[in-house]
Amino acid sequence: MSFYPFGSGGSQQTVNQHNVALAEQELEMVTDTFYRIVSSCYQKCIPPKYIDSELNKGESVCIDRCVSKFFEVNQRIGESLQKKGQQAAGATGFQQSQ
Repeated sequence: MSFYPFGSGGSQQTVNQHNVALAEQELEMVTDTFYRIVSSCYQKCIPPKYIDSELNKGESVCIDRCVSKFFEVNQRIGESLQKKGQQAAGATGFQQSQ
């Protein structure tokens, strides 16, 4: 049984390098976002001296709120940058296609 979707391993498929590069870039962005959330929320919500081996209710709530705020702020910044980009494009007479 072959693990390749189109027959035996003898027929090679061409891999679109552009798509691979885009996927790698997206993975890096997601990983970076994850580590920024972990770092920021850990610093804000988890005390430096551990009392329990598991998160208590207050820490869990703090982490939930922190992650929610992180995504809300990122969304607002993205929307603001998009508006500014559209305004700048409109001022120069360049129309963006969506």
